[in-house]
Amino acid sequence: MSQNITKHIKDMVAEARGQINEVEPNEAISLIDDQGTVIVDIRDVRERQREGFIEGAIHVPRGMLEFWIDPDSPYHKPVFTEDKHFIFHCASGWRSALATKTASDMGLKPVSHIKGGFSEWIKAGGPVSKEVG
Repeated sequence: MSQNITKHIKDMVAEARGQINEVEPNEAISLIDDQGTVIVDIRDVRERQREGFIEGAIHVPRGMLEFWIDPDSPYHKPVFTEDKHFIFHCASGWRSALATKTASDMGLKPVSHIKGGFSEWIKAGGPVSKEVG
């Protein structure tokens, strides 16, 4: 029952957005070939298959993010120890705002997210690739 909820998701997203760096889709588009930038797609694999993805972005399932970032985790991915700017995105920017806040809280820096997510990336004319197979 919602009366037991003291903080709603919209509040959590708004709070996160007030504490993280957001990049406009056009800025993110200009960084896709930048060797110092890693775009991180936290969407579900089915979203990537259905809507496409940003070529070169790494796919990190949202449920594994903290485990992949933490170097002490058995699931750690070395990309997160590189001296890069990590730009997260999801479909509309809600999950990526929370993910960016979490990554920042863990000490990963610099981190940002694409304002408006993948849908705004598409509206801004960002290139989209499709899953093969």
